[in-house]
Amino acid sequence: MSRYNLRRRPTREVSVGGVGIGGGNPVRLQSMTNTDTLDTRASAGQAVRIAEAGGELVRLTTQGKKQAAALEEVRAILDAHGCRLPLVADVHFNPDAALVAASVCEKVRINPGNFVDAARTFQKLEFTDEEYAAEISRIREALMPLLSVCRSHSTALRLGVNHGSLSDRIMSRYGDTPAGMVESVVEFLRICRKEDFNDIVISIKASNTQVMVETVRLLVEVMEKEGMDYPVHLGVTEAGDGEDGRIKSAVGIATLLNEGIGDTIRVSLSEAPEAEIPVARMLRDYICGREGHEPIEEPAVAVDMDSRGRSVAMPVDADVNGPLLAGFDFSMEGQAWHRADASARPEVYGDTLPVVLTSSHLNPPGEVMSWIDRFQLSGAENPVVVSLSYTDTDPEIVAVKAAADFGPLLLNGYCSAIEIKSPLPSEAEERIGLAIFQASRLRFSKPEYIACPGCGRTLFDLQATLQEVKQATSHLKGLKIGVMGCIVNGPGEMADADYGYVGAGRGRVSIYRGKELIHKNILREEALGAMISLIKADGRWHDPVEE
Repeated sequence: MSRYNLRRRPTREVSVGGVGIGGGNPVRLQSMTNTDTLDTRASAGQAVRIAEAGGELVRLTTQGKKQAAALEEVRAILDAHGCRLPLVADVHFNPDAALVAASVCEKVRINPGNFVDAARTFQKLEFTDEEYAAEISRIREALMPLLSVCRSHSTALRLGVNHGSLSDRIMSRYGDTPAGMVESVVEFLRICRKEDFNDIVISIKASNTQVMVETVRLLVEVMEKEGMDYPVHLGVTEAGDGEDGRIKSAVGIATLLNEGIGDTIRVSLSEAPEAEIPVARMLRDYICGREGHEPIEEPAVAVDMDSRGRSVAMPVDADVNGPLLAGFDFSMEGQAWHRADASARPEVYGDTLPVVLTSSHLNPPGEVMSWIDRFQLSGAENPVVVSLSYTDTDPEIVAVKAAADFGPLLLNGYCSAIEIKSPLPSEAEERIGLAIFQASRLRFSKPEYIACPGCGRTLFDLQATLQEVKQATSHLKGLKIGVMGCIVNGPGEMADADYGYVGAGRGRVSIYRGKELIHKNILREEALGAMISLIKADGRWHDPVEE
């Protein structure tokens, strides 16, 4: 694999209802319904809209055996409409539901963190080696019946780990780390491989783009060491909605796609599911269209990516009118900037003035990273500002493309500041640039909302609730607030949040401070006020400033 030249990671092909994932297939697009799966007409209708938007697979929540069995009727309705979109059952905590689903749909997703283990309790437990081995045996016993049903029905399996749902057993030995997330899924993979069941797709997701990227890279490294070549599904969980949700998804997904990793993707937005597909398609086409590009020079001496800290933004101490600028006009006449194009050989400057670097290569991140590595290997210490241009007039397109280009650079520590040049107004360019920094977890200029896209487990209007929370808290710069539809991943996935608003039942919500449950099962009408009161009690509230 090369960090500069895009080459797809070779994988085995897994067939999901006739849709090939991995192998020589294009990166597949998918989404998930947010309907009650028992409402088969509504679920099928949403699946049709996803297919019409260009989705190639659709996932439905199957929290019980009734929901799993309902997929057979959903399949029949879709077939009657001539829609062969493969159905994927989403299972948590219920192996019996997985067994039913495996006999009626094309793929079953199980979460290694809760397929066998009880719900995560955030307790630090100790396991001896013997106890740990016994737990692995228990996993095998629970998994074997599912593999048997999948094999007999030609049903594929997705092993999907979420950052927020690692078992206490994994937490006790690895903590809430990328290594723990990888081990959580590899335990299951080793069992599957031993049983010669290989119709498997893997996903490892997090709402934190740095964690997501680092963990998927580690997964690929571990699989290569163990001779595994399973296809990988990419996504940033709880990305939110609107421009911020699109930018956050693009930063994480594009960073990995640009390294050749990823065989199917989902852009998780707190919006109508069919709205996810055009964004995913734009992102896939923009990055995968780079395959076969003009070769980019590889530095003569390999630069260890870890030497850049991977997720550290500033490899060079820099103060270009303040570090990590976005939207500043670095092309201003009369300013003391060096200017360079990444297609030319680096020049060594005898000063520490900033270098404004441009690229018009089909793969800008690759060319820029190659230039900067060669520049620094020559002994240069100048801070580098990367300036990229876009001709699009649609803010959404500029936002997705810029996030896809700058995300790999920022997550890998390749520049001190960025400049976005486009036909958009300068304030729009600055807004997009700052959102890219925030999505890369490098500079926070507003609150961050960790919000799930919703599914059949969500028992309140997630989109409307997210807007209510945003309206009340949008002035609290730097605060991280989770808005989660249910308890499955809620407290864990938003564990990075300062405060959390989590669905607990029909019309009921629980309020968290970090991982600590503060208000349990309170009325939804009281929940927002309770969260604001908690923020005030913690001394983290201030009233909005009128402009």
